[in-house]
Amino acid sequence: MKIQVKVKAGAKCDCVGFDKENNIYTVSTKVPPVEGRASEAVLKLIAGYFKVPKSDIKLKTGQKSQIKIFEINE
Repeated sequence: MKIQVKVKAGAKCDCVGFDKENNIYTVSTKVPPVEGRASEAVLKLIAGYFKVPKSDIKLKTGQKSQIKIFEINE
């Protein structure tokens, strides 16, 4: 399954939301967007949200972008 994620780095909380109208997940993380640390934090949050191991999630596009596409192996 592929999901589109909008990342909000440096936010006040670590949380995951879903916008049904636009079919996009919004992931907020307290981690600043420095040296890929925010992407790693987002990966952990998505893994917890979908209850899958981090190893089952791959970042397909958007390494340095606010909009990312992840692939989740179920």
